[in-house]
Amino acid sequence: MRAIAIMIPVLAAALPAQPLQTAMRERIAAFPGAVSLYGKNLDTGATIGIRDADPVRTASTIKLPIMLAVFDAVARGQAKWDEPLTLTDQEKVAGSGVLGVEFSTGDRLPLRDVLHLMIVLSDNTAANMILERFSADAVNAYLDNLGIKTTRSMRKILGTGPAAGLSAAGKLPENQKYGLGVSTPRDMVTILERLDRGEIVSPEASREMLAILKRNQDNTGITRHLMEFPVAHKTGALDALRSDVGIVYSKAGKIAVAVTVDDMAKPDWSPDNPGSLLIADLAKMLVDGLATKP
Repeated sequence: MRAIAIMIPVLAAALPAQPLQTAMRERIAAFPGAVSLYGKNLDTGATIGIRDADPVRTASTIKLPIMLAVFDAVARGQAKWDEPLTLTDQEKVAGSGVLGVEFSTGDRLPLRDVLHLMIVLSDNTAANMILERFSADAVNAYLDNLGIKTTRSMRKILGTGPAAGLSAAGKLPENQKYGLGVSTPRDMVTILERLDRGEIVSPEASREMLAILKRNQDNTGITRHLMEFPVAHKTGALDALRSDVGIVYSKAGKIAVAVTVDDMAKPDWSPDNPGSLLIADLAKMLVDGLATKP
């Protein structure tokens, strides 16, 4: 069984760190895969992490940084929300979303609508349309401006050859194992915290991005046991991976959570995928533990 080291930075004085650590250890122990997570109470600063600085495959959680770059481009006058994006056969892909199967080649949709589909339905074709318009390199350049160097957008979804839209980072042999993108739980929580503070593009843009994330329709992970609270989040899924990053607006504090589980041996695309169940349980533990106040 793989040993898991849990690193807990300085916590708020009254936070029951040891019980939280023990509970998380017990829940993770029997899971047949790799677990990486970071949680932070955005009000108190209390944190807990497991491999939180180690690079992980993002799957569709890379769509969160992609959204940031689009908002920045619009704010700088390099794009307009009502500009039409044309749906092409090259961008159409299977998987999550509706554009790839329910819309016709040649359909034109406003940039704003395409971005909403990319986040709310995790539409893969929508992500490809946006990366065709802005490029993965542009996403990474914006992340550099934020001081976030570990998170990288690598390429479009299921593209090959020139259609793959590989970024400079995506062309590096050592990054091919990451697929669509690479990040760390700590990076994702940093992005979420800066959105909460209104520091991404502008306070107004940050609020709008959080509002879009709150409309995410995938409730299999963080939100599964926390439906009573608003949650602004983005999910990701691959055969061997489940991921969810978001802010839980609990009554006892705003808790930012980023969890990735990988190396699962058996593909399971049901809502009760073991990785999704683990994320749900860990998110509930993090919210209950980190939200505790004196």
